[in-house]
Amino acid sequence: MLNPPPRLRRLSPLCLIALAVPLTAGELALQAPEEIAELLQPYLPESAGSPRKTRGLIGEILATEGYFSPVFDFTEADDGDLHLKLDPGPRTRIEQVDVLIDGALTPSRRAELTADWRLPVGRPFRQTDWNDAKQQVLSQLLAGEHAAARLLDSSAEIDAARQQAKLHVHYDAGPRYRFGELQIDGLQRYSPELVARYNRSAQAGEAYSEDKLNALQAALLASPYFSSVQAALDMDAAADDDGTVTAPVRLSLRERAAHRAAFGAGASSNTGARVEFNYNTPDLFNRAWELDSGLRLEQKKQTAYADVFLPPDDKNRRHSTGLMLENTDIQGLQTSRLALGAQSVQQRGSIEQRLSLNWQQERREADGIAATSRALVPNVMWTWRKVDSLLNPHRGIVVQAQVGGGAKAALSDQNFLRLHSRVQWYLPLGPVDTLTLRGEIGYTLADSRQHIPQDYLFRTGGTGSVRGYAYQSLGIKEGSAIVGGRYLGVVSAEATHWLNESWGIAAFVDAGDAVDARQNIKPAIGYGLGARWRSPAGPIGADLAYGERTGDIQLHFSLAIPF
Repeated sequence: MLNPPPRLRRLSPLCLIALAVPLTAGELALQAPEEIAELLQPYLPESAGSPRKTRGLIGEILATEGYFSPVFDFTEADDGDLHLKLDPGPRTRIEQVDVLIDGALTPSRRAELTADWRLPVGRPFRQTDWNDAKQQVLSQLLAGEHAAARLLDSSAEIDAARQQAKLHVHYDAGPRYRFGELQIDGLQRYSPELVARYNRSAQAGEAYSEDKLNALQAALLASPYFSSVQAALDMDAAADDDGTVTAPVRLSLRERAAHRAAFGAGASSNTGARVEFNYNTPDLFNRAWELDSGLRLEQKKQTAYADVFLPPDDKNRRHSTGLMLENTDIQGLQTSRLALGAQSVQQRGSIEQRLSLNWQQERREADGIAATSRALVPNVMWTWRKVDSLLNPHRGIVVQAQVGGGAKAALSDQNFLRLHSRVQWYLPLGPVDTLTLRGEIGYTLADSRQHIPQDYLFRTGGTGSVRGYAYQSLGIKEGSAIVGGRYLGVVSAEATHWLNESWGIAAFVDAGDAVDARQNIKPAIGYGLGARWRSPAGPIGADLAYGERTGDIQLHFSLAIPF
């Protein structure tokens, strides 16, 4: 039995039965204009049945495309084949459109909805377009202030003799809705005030919109406190004296577990194999403070950390504080550091701002020579994102800039100012393929790099920087070790071609270096090919890259999402 194609799903049952009838005569040969033949050919059986059944089937298909007066000419060949010469006739076009909307709409809103009608006068009549146009207006009403809008009546009057169609559609917009108070169900450990802190869109008294309600639901789901959130408007609320309905928002919540522990293992092309333990609680000291702590043991890096995140304040800022102990052994440089810090994050439209104050003490050793350094660093970082998807970007740009520094007068061993910026630009190459351009520059302004912790200097190479070179192998040669320099520059171009919904291939070229003086800049170039797989967390990449400076080939793994 044939499966009805999408465009035939609204045809009558008789048409679908005709598609399923087995035909035992000879072959059916169709002669028609190219556009019509392409339309019909995928849906016609290879064998010919009776002309009456074939005429009915084709007539219903053509009617959905606006051809209501086709002319059929059947002839039967000696071998039993049925030949059909088809003239679809003139196409019916829209002559008149009447869109009526009752209810409490402003004149400008009513004019906006009718002006945006998708099947205007002069356009060919298509059943799919007709259905879509009716649904589009209703969807716009429901998504705005008119949560109870409905379609009252619709009709399409077809004058086949004149090839004209008159469309009539009638809506009832209903009353205007605005948000009322939150009615919350499911809270056990947390207070309603915590939920209200995440409500930045559907506040009481504001005009209702579907987007605002969805934003509230998404904000609560993204918080560390709730595993399930359902938000709905109370449609049974009574109208006010002015006819507007103030409808409470019903929230049905399910809280996350109070304690979560996880074990994991993996590998990184930068830092090697790893095992990891993580403990998380979103309700530390019964204060709705989130504790995220863990121990990560990698071949080249070992880290113990604990961070405490507070709920957002009345300005939608989220404050946190943390502690970290870290040991590394990378490119002949061994470091041990203790870091303490506090941070405040605020989203302002498409710009994320991070203010931080970090103190760290570092001990480093290269070729048996040890040194220590301390720094207290205030830092500000801005990230601007304008992409069509945060996990699978096809078009858009992400820009990040930060500035921070330390002073001898404020618990630092050296005066310095660190500037750093990077950008990723996504350019579409056709419907799915993408060209990604990436750039990164950095400069630490200081009399020398001595007594500055490595976090505030620059090394590069490896996944996410210059592929074709080992992790942080591009920097200042100090004995047998590579240490950080005061200047950084990296550029990259990558073209990704998607073979299907899940798999793609990429070609790329990277160039960059970290140096201690501008005159020493000699970019190391790497290039190669890679595979991409679209995972739920974003595209996962495996790259094989050749480094011109060393002549080595490196394998890199990455999660290719914007920073």
